[in-house]
Amino acid sequence: MLVHPQFDPIAISIGPLSVHWYGLMYLVGFALFWFLGNWRAKKDAWRMMDAQKVEDLLFFGVLGVILGGRLGYCFFYQPEFYFSYPSQIIRIWDGGMSAHGGIIGVILAMFYFAKTRAMRFLDVADFVVPLVPLGLFFGRIGNFINGELWGRVCSADFPLAMIFPQAADGLPRHPSQLYEAGLEGLLLFAVLWIYSTKPRARGTVAALFCLGYGICRFAVEFFREPDSFLGLQALGLSQGQWLSLPMIVLGGCVWGWAARKH
Repeated sequence: MLVHPQFDPIAISIGPLSVHWYGLMYLVGFALFWFLGNWRAKKDAWRMMDAQKVEDLLFFGVLGVILGGRLGYCFFYQPEFYFSYPSQIIRIWDGGMSAHGGIIGVILAMFYFAKTRAMRFLDVADFVVPLVPLGLFFGRIGNFINGELWGRVCSADFPLAMIFPQAADGLPRHPSQLYEAGLEGLLLFAVLWIYSTKPRARGTVAALFCLGYGICRFAVEFFREPDSFLGLQALGLSQGQWLSLPMIVLGGCVWGWAARKH
């Protein structure tokens, strides 16, 4: 049986300044977005992207991820608390980010970018979404380093069974952070990157992201421990699964629309 390594969540300390691994993982994800986005801009000139637009997209995307992720957590997971104590919303350093909220934030950022550059939203979305899963991958690695968002209890004989001391119960659990990193991170990146290397009907790459992320997240939630303050919701599904279902429906609808149109 494995035991979580109990990494120090602080990567670097310089006097009173502390840099956390979780924050560094975000920075790595943003850096890869910039690097791969510029590479795609050079290869996909027909999409009217260039280095300046990639930088602008990154700037709006960072805002979308941070604001959307934080607000999504506050209102999807603990609305009563944050409505009662709205000053706590800005305390992002205390933790609490939602991947679904971050995705919504990025969608709004892409809408703004497309509108202000007189571009088609779906062209922007098709360009952006293959760059997103690596950010999700490093975010989940950050969760694993912190020993948070651990999985459900599993058999001690399971090869990946892991003890998370933060869980305080000593029971073997699934390292669900790594499952998510592998599925919604590496696997989804590979699928989207390969699929988008050839010209596709407008909107199908974005639709594939919605379908892929929704399905991967829905599946992994069966192995992830539900938030203690929420537990399982209707039909025995977790909050993450209920938030993933609209993404699956949206992806299917956009895919069907694009197939009929093109």
